[in-house]
Amino acid sequence: MEPEAGDHGLAFRSLHSGSGEMKLRKRKSTLYVNTQEKRSQRGGLLGESIYLVLFTVALRILNCFLVQTSFVPDEYWQSLEVAHHMVFSYGYLTWEWTERLRGYTYPLIFASIYKILHLLGKDSVQLLIWIPRLGQALLSAVADVRLYSLMKHVGNQEVARWVFFCQMCSWFTWYCCTRTLTNTTETAFTAIALFYYPLEGSRSVNSVKYSLLVALACIVRPTALIPWVPLLFSHFYQEQRKRHLTLRHFLPVGLITFSLSLIIDRIFFGQWTLVQFNFLKFNVLQNLGTFYGSHPWHWYFSQGFPVVLGSHLPFFVHGCFLAPRRLHILLLTVLWTLLVYSMLGHKEFRFIYPVLPFCMVFCGYSLAHLKAWRKAALSFLLLSNMLLALYTGLVHQRGTLDVMSHIQQICPRGPDPASASVFIMMPCHSTPYYSHVHCPLSMRFLQCPPDLTGKSQYLDEADMFYLNPLSWLQQEFRSNASLPTHLVTFSVLEKEIRAFLTSGSYERTAIVFHTHWPEGRTGSHIHVYERRLPGSVATGGSEL
Repeated sequence: MEPEAGDHGLAFRSLHSGSGEMKLRKRKSTLYVNTQEKRSQRGGLLGESIYLVLFTVALRILNCFLVQTSFVPDEYWQSLEVAHHMVFSYGYLTWEWTERLRGYTYPLIFASIYKILHLLGKDSVQLLIWIPRLGQALLSAVADVRLYSLMKHVGNQEVARWVFFCQMCSWFTWYCCTRTLTNTTETAFTAIALFYYPLEGSRSVNSVKYSLLVALACIVRPTALIPWVPLLFSHFYQEQRKRHLTLRHFLPVGLITFSLSLIIDRIFFGQWTLVQFNFLKFNVLQNLGTFYGSHPWHWYFSQGFPVVLGSHLPFFVHGCFLAPRRLHILLLTVLWTLLVYSMLGHKEFRFIYPVLPFCMVFCGYSLAHLKAWRKAALSFLLLSNMLLALYTGLVHQRGTLDVMSHIQQICPRGPDPASASVFIMMPCHSTPYYSHVHCPLSMRFLQCPPDLTGKSQYLDEADMFYLNPLSWLQQEFRSNASLPTHLVTFSVLEKEIRAFLTSGSYERTAIVFHTHWPEGRTGSHIHVYERRLPGSVATGGSEL
């Protein structure tokens, strides 16, 4: 007992000396740090430094203006073209809208922008093109900041910094994140939702917010649910109050968002329509998307995923072995998504874009663990991605957008609005349409709707045209009165239709650069022809 009493006495004396002072300082330091963190969160934007947020926004706006090329038709035909038709009551809706495979919720966002511009008298064609893209850039910037914030919680400041670096320099993210694609919005919603998802270590968990963002992503694109299947099951399995999570969070959020989608589609379709089911039925259950091309089952693993990751691939593989176990659910999500999409015949790079931010997490861990080789790795990543981003954003497949400026010049400005007409003789939906012209010009393009009747030897209008272009043109335009005033076509077609051009008195008025890598039905340049009759005045020509 005496030693014990002596120990107590020693401890009591120590409390009045240095050890007590040390404890007091420690408590004060912790309180000071917590107060500083709260102040910084209140003073910043999105819970981060205002300088970081402004830098991200500025970079994405620059990103927006440095992407001047075309990727896929859906970035116009499933968004801007629909919005233009909704607001200005002229334009063209593709077969997906007559079959009710697409919902109006996503185009309604751009239609609202168009309506505001129209009411302000500022609906110039350039604003109609760039304002929606700037909106996408801002949404992507929010997603970038949220990804950085998440990694500060589940990792540390250093890991978050390198994840942010990988995200910002990814060539495919640069190429896609400002386009008016449903995949772009789906990816942004997914990254922001992950910020509120209950990952181990996260301090921003909110089941209502993340489930709401997932539901909105599914309304925009129903296949957005695919990456979230393992994440939702993991959350449900680990949640102790499963009934509360389901009845108080998931069900109310799902019912409200999908009811809103149903009402919007009821207004614009004129009947009750569940477009999410129609979309999944066409693309997944019936697999009719293969009409637009099919690939072998391994395509995503052998080509799609390596191309999308680009030079990040070795760092992703390295990071998979370094990331903590609590983040393995993200790796499982990436593999699950690749496997599910591999089972579908029709495959595209953009379909796996939503899991690209997940991959950047592992790339960040790789860079955080590199010491001696870090500078070389950063230089390699920055240079390789910058070259790809600039080439794909400024050079590759830009002709289909540049040629629209020539079509804008054809817009009738005189008393006879029917005097001009344009026929676009390209693979269908190669160019945008009225959203990039914004005048009631008579235009036509080659149609390519899929066969929904089950015919074994089905050929759409574009296929029949390319079987024998000259013969098709001669049968389609039997009299000079039916000839369009302007033709737009890829350069590879000129030799085949030269007889038609000569007989119709067409002269080439513009040559527009398109791409360095012509293949199949496309060429390196796009030609614009104008029908010159005696006494006619040319609309002007140029070469780009």
